[in-house]
Amino acid sequence: MLKTILTGYIESALSQAEYDKLEDDTFSGRIPGCKGVIAFGNSLRECESELQSTLEDWVLVGLKLGHRLPVIDGYDLNKEPTTLMSPWQPRE
Repeated sequence: MLKTILTGYIESALSQAEYDKLEDDTFSGRIPGCKGVIAFGNSLRECESELQSTLEDWVLVGLKLGHRLPVIDGYDLNKEPTTLMSPWQPRE
């Protein structure tokens, strides 16, 4: 199955996530290399879900504002998008 670059980026970043159980039995999660991407939850699953949502928002805002995002596992979102041209061109 073909994976989009954005999906691959998100999945790769999440695979690097680090989680901690806090003193009050809640959880925190962060992604090293993605400055400011941190989340909290009452359960590990809730924390994972919040971290994914935070990461997705962080990526979208970063792209919108033109911030340089870290390259993760070869996924580079900083490159200009390219369009694929069909070999067939209509006549003018």
